[in-house]
Amino acid sequence: ERAPRSPAREKEFPPHPPLSAGLEEFLLSPENIPIHDIRAAWKLWPPEPRPERLLHADFAPPTTDIAVERDPMLGQLLGFHEVEVSTKGLTAKNSTSLQRAPGPLSSSVKGEATHFPFWPGGLDQPELVKTVAQRPPELSLNLGNDLLDVPPGFEEGMKFTSAAGDSQSEPVLLPAPDTVRISDLLLGGGDMVMDWEEEEEEEEKEEKKESGVVDGALQSQTETEESEKIIDEVIGEIGETVVAVKQADATPTSWVVKVDCNATVSDFNEKVPNMAHTWPFQPDQFQKQAILLLEQHESVFVAAHTSAGKTVVAEYANRLSLKHLTRTIYTSPIKALSNQKFRDFRQTFGDKNIGLLTGDVQIKSEAPCLIMTTEILRSMLYNGSEVIRDVEWVVFDEVHYINDTERGVVWEEVLIMLPDHIGIIMLSATVPNSIEFASWVGRTKRKKMFVISTLKRPVPLRHYLYTGNSKQTSDQLFEIVGDGKKLNVAGYRAALQAKKERTSKAAAGFGAKVKQYTNPKEDKNVWLSLVRMLQKKDKLPMVAFTFSRARCDSNADSLTTLDLTTGTEKSEIHVFFKRSTALLKGSDQCLPQVVWMRDILKRGIGVHHSGILPIMKEVIEMLFQKGLVKLLFATETFAMGVNMPARTVVFDAIRKHDGVRPRDLYPGEYIQMAGRAGRRGKDTTGTVILLCKADVPESSDLQRMILGQATTLQSQFRLTYSMLLNLMRVETLRVEDMMKRSYAEDETTRHEVDRKQTLKQLEEDFRSLQRLDCPVCDQDLDHYYTACSRIQHLRTQMQAYLLTHPSALKALSPGRVVTLFTSTYGHSLAVVLSQQTAKSARTFTVLMLCNSGDEWAERATSIVGDSAKRDILTPYKALTGLFAPDGEVKHTVVTVEGLLIYNITEEVVDVERKKIVDDYNNRQIPRFRRDL
Repeated sequence: ERAPRSPAREKEFPPHPPLSAGLEEFLLSPENIPIHDIRAAWKLWPPEPRPERLLHADFAPPTTDIAVERDPMLGQLLGFHEVEVSTKGLTAKNSTSLQRAPGPLSSSVKGEATHFPFWPGGLDQPELVKTVAQRPPELSLNLGNDLLDVPPGFEEGMKFTSAAGDSQSEPVLLPAPDTVRISDLLLGGGDMVMDWEEEEEEEEKEEKKESGVVDGALQSQTETEESEKIIDEVIGEIGETVVAVKQADATPTSWVVKVDCNATVSDFNEKVPNMAHTWPFQPDQFQKQAILLLEQHESVFVAAHTSAGKTVVAEYANRLSLKHLTRTIYTSPIKALSNQKFRDFRQTFGDKNIGLLTGDVQIKSEAPCLIMTTEILRSMLYNGSEVIRDVEWVVFDEVHYINDTERGVVWEEVLIMLPDHIGIIMLSATVPNSIEFASWVGRTKRKKMFVISTLKRPVPLRHYLYTGNSKQTSDQLFEIVGDGKKLNVAGYRAALQAKKERTSKAAAGFGAKVKQYTNPKEDKNVWLSLVRMLQKKDKLPMVAFTFSRARCDSNADSLTTLDLTTGTEKSEIHVFFKRSTALLKGSDQCLPQVVWMRDILKRGIGVHHSGILPIMKEVIEMLFQKGLVKLLFATETFAMGVNMPARTVVFDAIRKHDGVRPRDLYPGEYIQMAGRAGRRGKDTTGTVILLCKADVPESSDLQRMILGQATTLQSQFRLTYSMLLNLMRVETLRVEDMMKRSYAEDETTRHEVDRKQTLKQLEEDFRSLQRLDCPVCDQDLDHYYTACSRIQHLRTQMQAYLLTHPSALKALSPGRVVTLFTSTYGHSLAVVLSQQTAKSARTFTVLMLCNSGDEWAERATSIVGDSAKRDILTPYKALTGLFAPDGEVKHTVVTVEGLLIYNITEEVVDVERKKIVDDYNNRQIPRFRRDL
């Protein structure tokens, strides 16, 4: 036991008061706390004198360097010359040059917010300041007169010149020339020759004099002088030639070259005898052409269908960078694609060669190939990451994601900010304006872009309508688009008839109506009948695209009686799932989503959307690749580049909510998701099924979605606060330059030279005009111009006011006959079909007359704004006559601004506006253009 403390010891060391008492006083009596008496908390550290720090000085950076001159054809050494180093003192905090000193190692990957970005390729670099040229005359150093003879503190010094009549041999220091050519030393010319070389030459001359070969020495000296002249002439010619080539390449006539994908590369093995990377299969023609261009370090834009093999181009670029000891950056629009490429590339190139950078994780950032999202690359470019120095290629996968309203601006920022030494590889689905987009990239970066676009699909697709909802109707699968690439009317009518047979007679008379959703019980019957039918036909695995996370979960929950796996597969799934979730904590392994996912995966069913835990999504993706998941309910993001094809793709509906409004799927969205059907090397065809849960969709909607043209690449550029702050840190980077080089300003930039020439010509024509010299006409003409201007201004104001009034908008309902005033036809009749509210103004879709063969009659719906011509004053014309087509009467459907509506008549006609617009859109397809 512990001995009691003695009273004497307690007096010597009084006990410390309990903490509870002090805490209670602190909480209950705050008025007693000396909050203003901070002297007790002061602690002063006196400075420690260290005078030795005054003796330390950093090494001054060299101001000159030695450059080597070589024969560009033979590589032979021609000489040396001294050049001025213009990068002295450059750091990451004051320069955008690649020649600046490297930054700290801790920020080498992601950079720092205080670092300058590297200079973007395609922008004219600011001229380097030459300090020698700007040096004041008073700071110039005269080596002959300004040198001191006696240093301070010494009694005697050194004489740099010998006095006249001085018989003693003293060292003489001659003034140094302004420039020293080391080639003169090597070739034996010039005045600066070493003493021992002079002695050796004197001895050789004495020997040659004695032997009688002085003439040969003089001849060799003459030959040396002639060789020097020839070398100088060759160097001058070569320098002029190189400069001429660079100037010619700086302004080419076209920045884009379209590669013929149908051409066979017969001599591919001769052009690339030692390929950097090989595959177990023979590359396609478009892949071979891309490989040839990558070997020449050319930038490419590959546009091909989903699962066509675009990743082959990225793999070869990565292997080239490993061969050249450089780096490759692979960017993707979503994290799911980054994670999947990280797993695939590690198996192909090894764990040590692949790194991953996302907002969540950072794995092997020092690896030669880095996989990241596009936002991470943008941050690295703005923060001046040192990784950018070593990058040879940047791969933009799914570059058509530039159409995204929120994130599309990121792709434009990255393309503009990339330095000049980085090659660009863009991979995209088929887009109609690939040449235009590649031309913008080439013009912005000032380098040739080679476009490789192929419409060939490795696994052809067949599209079906499914109208079954039970075991008895499970065979109601009707083909609507096959190999002919046109709508199968017979199959569509058969699906329509099969659907009508199960409806009442009252509903059957109304034809096809679009009703997309049903109750959960009906959905369950549809999915059960479909899966059993596909299981009998050996069409599993399948991906069911559902445009709602809640419906994905409810569909998987409802199929409790469906079991698609064998005992062996259940055991494999259980072992893999348990091993994967062992990384989680004990409580996390019992999360409701983890338990639920384990149960449905054992039955071969999976769910993939943004609400699933990242580790669960990775488990599902890996099980799907192994073929253990037979039915996968997924949202649209699963089709965004994730290389996980299935045998069948099913669409739960053809309408989705895009965050603003419900709408039908665009052709590009449908093609992207449908392209997941068909596994290359395993399936001869891919099966795409559209579920008709309630009613069969309209044939026009199906034709536009399946056979329509893909969405064009459009600019989503906008100024953001982040962009402004990053650009304003660097004085030489202007926001105006970023805006000018955006894709939105591509048309303006492309026609800038032509418009300047046109403006110059118009100014010359204006100056050549003679003013009317008539006292009567001058006065009347001024009054007439003022009156026309006033009338046009008042009419514009009146029309703008009327378009905001409810009565006018009600009068402009579908079927109203109006007159339009356009610069082409003047006053012409039109019928209002619909009205829309745009961001800038209200627009109307109208049916109007036009001439046969006119441009408007041959193109799809367009904006007839005449906004540029509306500001041009035109003579006042009263409504005395209407436009009448010449010869054959044609019509067109156009979208016009409300300000072009000149008059609103009292006539209203009964029109079926939807059928008119659909019929007109169908006739824009070349094969239906002649249909009446």
